[in-house]
Amino acid sequence: MAKPFALSEPALQAVAASTPAETGAVDWRDGLPVLKGRRVTLRELRVDDAQSLLAMLTSDEITRFISPPPTTVEGFERFIAWTLRERSAGRYLCFAVVPDSLDVPAGLFQVREMDPGFGVAEWGFALASAFWGSGAFLEAAELVLDFTFNQVGAQRIEARAATQNGRGNGALRKLGAVQEGVLRRSFLRRGALLDQNLWAILADEWRVRTADPPFVH
Repeated sequence: MAKPFALSEPALQAVAASTPAETGAVDWRDGLPVLKGRRVTLRELRVDDAQSLLAMLTSDEITRFISPPPTTVEGFERFIAWTLRERSAGRYLCFAVVPDSLDVPAGLFQVREMDPGFGVAEWGFALASAFWGSGAFLEAAELVLDFTFNQVGAQRIEARAATQNGRGNGALRKLGAVQEGVLRRSFLRRGALLDQNLWAILADEWRVRTADPPFVH
């Protein structure tokens, strides 16, 4: 089985699963829906995305604060096949981020269950640096959060970000995540153990945040 490349390390907390996905939710285990925003489209990964992912997500500035991604096209192909198996098993989902200016992915959002039933989930993300500051990340993040809370049924979504990762921590704060603590020396990267901030967003808080009037930037 291909080993996934994780965009954040496993979080240390979990709470009991709460309500299942809402009535009328899509059966995402059979395949992820296409989520469309103004700047980006999110869709399931395809094997022919491997070349683009290798080009977009393996530079030093991208990989500085994430677990190492595959280093070959074949490695990404194995990763993509793994994501499809794990999605079918109901344990994990992975969206490709396709900016409107491209027809290939420039990033990924991964969400994995932390307890049976997906009541608690952890997410991670990576986006090509050419799209940093464009608004593409925040739009994609909102789409993923809405889907995970309202369709998958998660009640809590956690994230980890190295304390030195100012951009990542700032993005999570802007999305309304709450920093709940610092996980000391919890992430080994390039021979050094880094501290990480633990962030969380709760479903009811997200729904209040995105209630009428619409949530805009």
